[in-house]
Amino acid sequence: MLTIIENARNSGRKYLNEIESKQLLKEAGVPTTDTRLATSRAEAVALAREIGFPVVLKIVSPDIIHKSDIGGVKLGLADRAAVGMAYDEILAAARAKQPGSRIDGVSVQNMAKPGVEVIIGMSKDSQFGPVLMFGVGGVLVELLKDVAFRIVPITQRDAGKMIQEIKSLPLLEGYRGSEPANIRALEDILLKISAFVANTPEIKEMDINPVFARRDDAIAVDARIMLE
Repeated sequence: MLTIIENARNSGRKYLNEIESKQLLKEAGVPTTDTRLATSRAEAVALAREIGFPVVLKIVSPDIIHKSDIGGVKLGLADRAAVGMAYDEILAAARAKQPGSRIDGVSVQNMAKPGVEVIIGMSKDSQFGPVLMFGVGGVLVELLKDVAFRIVPITQRDAGKMIQEIKSLPLLEGYRGSEPANIRALEDILLKISAFVANTPEIKEMDINPVFARRDDAIAVDARIMLE
């Protein structure tokens, strides 16, 4: 865990990329999608075959935060040809829409079964220290701003209350016949993130968005960590 953080600091980076962030989360016990870095078209195709189709490709760049907005995400790629084409299109879009951006490559990950999209985040308050956030995720997070907060560390009761407090709770309970989400799995992730943050003072901010909340489990699909 510390090796990833130390390597980033030694190279002068404040942000961990998606792959590094997910590695830290996985070590903390948080379920994540299998995500690997490709630095060439051929490598992206090879990794996709190894992970298993369908896959998702995303731009990996410390300068591009909203990947979808610049065409940096391709979903449901079902074969080698689709992966190769998506790789080229992602790089072309990134260079056209954000010229000069540093590009580390493209992440290749398995296409996770969807669920209700939620966000789990963390930021440091100057007075209270690390503060944990939970709410509606995906592309609607900034629009709806339906979130709850707690000071780290949290208890099992705190985790449950955070989930209960959001206005969009009916989405997690099974709105109009949709499958309910596994609330206990979300509580478990919140508790693990709380412990991880409390034991890793090097972290300044964290965004795990989205987390797919499903009937049987919950899984982090994207993540970004900022260091002090």
